[in-house]
Order: sequence, then C-alpha cells, then structure tokens
Amino acid sequence: MRKYILMSVPTGTALLGRVVDPLGNPLDDLGNINSKGSRFIEQIAPSIISRSPVRKPLETGLKVVDSMVPIGHGQRELIIGDTKTGKTSIALDTILNQKTEDTLCIYVAIGQKRSSVARIAKLLKNKNCLDSTIIVAATASDTAALQYIAPYCGCSMGDILWI
Repeated sequence: MRKYILMSVPTGTALLGRVVDPLGNPLDDLGNINSKGSRFIEQIAPSIISRSPVRKPLETGLKVVDSMVPIGHGQRELIIGDTKTGKTSIALDTILNQKTEDTLCIYVAIGQKRSSVARIAKLLKNKNCLDSTIIVAATASDTAALQYIAPYCGCSMGDILWI
C-alpha cells in the first residue's frame, strides 16, 4: 500500500516581512522562520455560502483599475500578461497604496530574476511596506515544479492570516 504525503507550507504572522521560496524556506538573511503552524497547499475551497461577503473595496491607487475593475478586500487577484507590460508595477503600486490600511499583502514572483526580487524587497522595505507583506519567490533559476506550485503556496500562506 502506498502512503501519500501531502505538501504543506508554514503559515502565520512569522512570515510577514520575509522573502521565502514556495516551500517556506527563507531567502533573505534574517534567519529561520519560527512559524507555529502549517497548511496543506491543496485544500478544498470553502463554499460560496460559508465565505464572508466582500464589502470593502481594495483601492489600488490606480484610477483606471479602481474604476473599471474594482477589487474587493480579501480577494485573490492574478495579474497575467506579456513581458514588459507593467504587471509588477501594478502589484507594487497596490501594495504601496495599502501602507496606511490594515491590509496584509502577498506578492508571488514567478520566473523573475533574483535581482528583481531583491529590488522589490528593498523598495518595500524602504517604503515601510515590507512588514505587512510576504514575498514568495520562485525565480527563473528554480525548477518548473517550484514555479508551478508557487501561487498555491502563496494562497495557502495567506489563507491562515485571515482565518
């Protein structure tokens, strides 16, 4: 009989302000992460009825996005597009706009260069936004499997912050 082990990632507020890989290993020089919990990366999604309704808008700071595609506080958002179209700029502007709000952000970088992830972390730290953000980085030098599971891991890390 085969025994299957489900993959889990560390969760909790210990991840805030950190740069981690999809497995939850630290990529910054801040030492180990003392997480008190973990969560499977593949979970059955809660039913629509059991979810709390989205009542508060999340203002990105970009008027065209806020007026044409309003985002609710607590929603998961995927920004996808061709290279050099401003995906990172939209995500960073949104995170920077949450500085005065009580919003926790997770930025999942997939296929970016390590130097780009380091630049993003430095920018968020300089603007005092890194303490309310988790950066999950599956860089271009990582395996395709790590890049594939990165968004699942980011969602799992974030789900526990709001439970």
